[in-house]
Amino acid sequence: MSQLAAILPVPAADGASLPLKTRLRRAERMKKLKYGALILPLVVFLLFTFVWPIAALLKRSVDNPEIVAAFPATSELLRQWDGQSLPDDAVFTAFADEMAGTRGTPVFASAAKRLNMELPGFRSLMMKTARALPPGDGQPARAALVAADARWGEVATWQYLGRNASPYTARYLLASVDRKYDDAGAIVRADADEAIYVDVLKRTFGMSAVVTGLCLLLGFPLAYLMATQPARVANVLMIFVLLPFWTSILVRVAAWLVLLQSEGLVNQALRALGVIERPLQLVFNSTGVYIAMVHILLPFMILPLYSVMKGISPIYVRAAISLGCPPFRSFWKVYFPQALPGVGAGGLLVFILCMGYYITPALLGSPKEQMASYFVAFYTNQTINWGMAAALSTLLFVATLLLYMVYARLVGRQDPAAQIR
Repeated sequence: MSQLAAILPVPAADGASLPLKTRLRRAERMKKLKYGALILPLVVFLLFTFVWPIAALLKRSVDNPEIVAAFPATSELLRQWDGQSLPDDAVFTAFADEMAGTRGTPVFASAAKRLNMELPGFRSLMMKTARALPPGDGQPARAALVAADARWGEVATWQYLGRNASPYTARYLLASVDRKYDDAGAIVRADADEAIYVDVLKRTFGMSAVVTGLCLLLGFPLAYLMATQPARVANVLMIFVLLPFWTSILVRVAAWLVLLQSEGLVNQALRALGVIERPLQLVFNSTGVYIAMVHILLPFMILPLYSVMKGISPIYVRAAISLGCPPFRSFWKVYFPQALPGVGAGGLLVFILCMGYYITPALLGSPKEQMASYFVAFYTNQTINWGMAAALSTLLFVATLLLYMVYARLVGRQDPAAQIR
């Protein structure tokens, strides 16, 4: 039949004769084009609101345009310098000429600020040198720079300038994991007073894991109850689960601040019941942060669990019990493996949301409970250090991708029938 369809001509709309196979291909191609036209706006929207911002963020974490923009010729010469001894006179001359041409401009100020971020005091050196440079009296550039400040006669000063003579740098990413470049350009550990970000990342992942575990511990029984109850009862329970979404996160955090303070309702109730004699410290520590974050993120655990559990037939557990398997063992061996996709999806969602939380730890926690998002906001809003903010955000983004890959490998690709076996 297929051979006949390819051979027999079929009258076309314009009067010509085309094989049926060709017309079917054209119809299929037109269908695909229509589908593509329908999803094109969504693709463009995702491209400009999701892909492009993430790409810009990743680029900003290694972007280093300030020095190259202010001293392009000097940067080119320094990239060819061996870094072992003082640069030749061409580097001194190019640097002095470009400093004289850019001093007093925003480009020069931006370059000085960028250099000062990594080596405090370098901005003062740049400003002092710019003011002391003679206005083109024929003095050699090397002598003029050394006369302005003796540090220009040291190799370490030019090594530092040479490390920043590239339009891209790994300095921000290294700093986000408590590493830095030494004077020779090797990667070493940061000083003790600067090595804070590894502890911050450990705290971020640790607190996210604790909140995820608590949400799973509280959410799994409730989701199971909703999935096994009649539709009318399940709908009422679902209303209570969704009720927090109708209230702003800031309002919920403020409410917990009122409830958990020393004279709040929780302490008053415990004292009235005789459980405690003195008010408990429930805010401005990890306790208040965990309570508020579990309350806020619990629905994000319950909803994926419920959606998976609703599709699990109770017949499997009943069959296992009827064959002599104890109830708990039947639940653990038969029901729980089928619920693992919901556990993985809910855990992944809660963990990712928890890593990026800022308001709750900022209002209910002490400085010891601040996570990576606090420092991202600090570098974005206060110090305007976009490189460090982008580097910390990049680490969180990479952690999110790794978590999703682990979830897709361990849970997302599992066959429910294989899980039961």
